[in-house]
Amino acid sequence: MRAKHIFETWSRILRGHTPMLSIEITRECPLHCPGCYAYGENHLGGELTLRQLVDNRGDQLVDGVISLVREHRPLHVTLVGGEPMIRHRELSRILPELASRNIYSMVVSSGIIPIPMEWMKLPRFTAAISIDGLPEHHNVRRHPATYDRILSNLGGRRVNIHWTITAQMLERPTYLEEYVRFWAGRDEVRHIWVSIYSPQRGEQSRERLTPAQRHLVAAELPRLRNLYPKLLTGRGYAEALLDPPQSPQECTFSRLSRNYSADLTTRVEPCVFGGDPDCSQCGCAASAAAHWISQVQIAGPLKAGHVLRGSMHLGNALARLQNMAVPAWRARQPISSQKSDLVNISMD
Repeated sequence: MRAKHIFETWSRILRGHTPMLSIEITRECPLHCPGCYAYGENHLGGELTLRQLVDNRGDQLVDGVISLVREHRPLHVTLVGGEPMIRHRELSRILPELASRNIYSMVVSSGIIPIPMEWMKLPRFTAAISIDGLPEHHNVRRHPATYDRILSNLGGRRVNIHWTITAQMLERPTYLEEYVRFWAGRDEVRHIWVSIYSPQRGEQSRERLTPAQRHLVAAELPRLRNLYPKLLTGRGYAEALLDPPQSPQECTFSRLSRNYSADLTTRVEPCVFGGDPDCSQCGCAASAAAHWISQVQIAGPLKAGHVLRGSMHLGNALARLQNMAVPAWRARQPISSQKSDLVNISMD
């Protein structure tokens, strides 16, 4: 399957496609999580913030997302926010359309709103729920999306769990295994992904891991993977966390993806974190996985990364010759400067 997906990505690049598309479909969110990159002052480059954008709803949102899909012809679409489930009615129209186009889709949610049961029947669809630690940390960081509320909303669903490890979680030696054991034991959980908190350049925060803590996590994840197969973190993945790409230009995930914010025009650059990420301390699960896969040997010394980079160069050349839309790994566009008042919502 790995070789099949690499070949499919390669072929789409050659045809001028953007393999991965991420869209912040709303600026609204009832949570106020410490360290949330989406609401950071520099997330959109510093001239405006997510809260200042004019976002869309109804037909305007549905048509806007499908328009971006037509433009970029992605293999995979990730729908985030804000809290994307605030727009669950629109998603109930968007997701079947993506499935009909044979596009993989994922909605990344806090779990504060139940996922419609009919989504579970959609082909190539994944629901990912962000659970940042055990209740002692998660319930404080992500209130009102508490464990009790999430577990109630997951009944009868099948989801992936995404966990961002922060420094505070490493103060107890057994913490990592306690977390994995709990979620791996849930019937609702297909897989568990792990990220390490990824800071902005120059950031000093309690969430940021020390070099020693990063090594501790990288050493522990392969052991836990052997005990709990739902955890998607083998040795190669852990090694990628210790040796992340040093710049967006070296990051396979950044180069193969294009990211839009809630007005469906403003670009999020250089990657989903926006702003000025400290790539030397990146712990992004998607970046680590892409970096790991790029090191997979296909034949002899030939690695997947060689094929992908060659495809990018050839795709650029074909785009120039055919006067096609500029692929995602080429020059970035200036961001929009639209502003408006934020719509406040309450989630009791």
